[in-house]
Amino acid sequence: MKIIACKTPGEMEYKEVSKPESKPGYSVIKIRRIGICGTDIHAFRGVQPYFNYPRVLGHELAAEYEEGDVPGFKKGDIVTVIPYQHCGNCIACRTGHTNCCQNMKVIGVHTDGGMAEYLQVPSHLLLPATGLDLDTLALVEPFAIAAHGIRRGAVAAGENVLVIGAGPIGLATMEMASIAGANVIAMDVNENRLAWAKRIRGVKVALNAAAEGLEEQLREATNGDMPTVVIDATGNLNAINNAFRYMSHAGRYVLVGLQKGDISFSHPEFHKREGTLMSSRNATKADFSHVLESIRLRLINPEKYITHKLQFDDVVNDFPSLIIKPELVKAMISLD
Repeated sequence: MKIIACKTPGEMEYKEVSKPESKPGYSVIKIRRIGICGTDIHAFRGVQPYFNYPRVLGHELAAEYEEGDVPGFKKGDIVTVIPYQHCGNCIACRTGHTNCCQNMKVIGVHTDGGMAEYLQVPSHLLLPATGLDLDTLALVEPFAIAAHGIRRGAVAAGENVLVIGAGPIGLATMEMASIAGANVIAMDVNENRLAWAKRIRGVKVALNAAAEGLEEQLREATNGDMPTVVIDATGNLNAINNAFRYMSHAGRYVLVGLQKGDISFSHPEFHKREGTLMSSRNATKADFSHVLESIRLRLINPEKYITHKLQFDDVVNDFPSLIIKPELVKAMISLD
């Protein structure tokens, strides 16, 4: 079978390898769609933490069940994959936090991923998805990350929630905050991305982060309260550091975005607010189930964020130019 390997930063190549075989506890799936994630782009650029080369990228997947030992699954069934391989034994796993397993191995990051014609995966990571559109199904994972961030922040109906960053994860976070009943405030420096955010039902205000008087605009949008939940989906150091001052007293700050450096903030300002700072990593099976149910109820339509499509055989040539397109929101690779 054919795979696409990111050989070094900035370089991809096709390789011919043996098709994987099923074994106890594992299944083989036939890849049909691969969503291109920010992680893939960062890996290609050489700025992704926790990463080694060469690596087969791809963890946003829609596939057909090929063979394995999952009761009730048959060849051709449509499935998606939870790409987070947890150990089941560490303190995080033992307390139900499988998303931040101490020995986490993410498919497409720590182990080879889905930019391949077939992939072998632990059977317990498969989720049935018969009847769902393949393009939509490949975007369940980023929406699950967003759902987990909303759950981490304990977002409640009626709260003012500021989501900073209107990329794919940020837009998904706005969608899931809206489902939770929040009044969503979108923030970005890219007017094209803010235009996407304004189309989301729960987004009440969209602010340019480079504008003058930003804090005053936030106070006006929240009747003087400031947002009770601030969620960073940028992974940008300046954005992360600046956002501490946007949080209300008794507020929560959730870091969904990830960057390599140290964050810094005024301890007195944070302390007087009795603020809560937390990270949000990956997602759990419950988050995936929540997203799948939301799709089936037509509360969200992830497919609308796909702005670019390409065929598997064109990826090596097209990927470098694709990821620098300013109008890119989400790209989808097809194996048809």
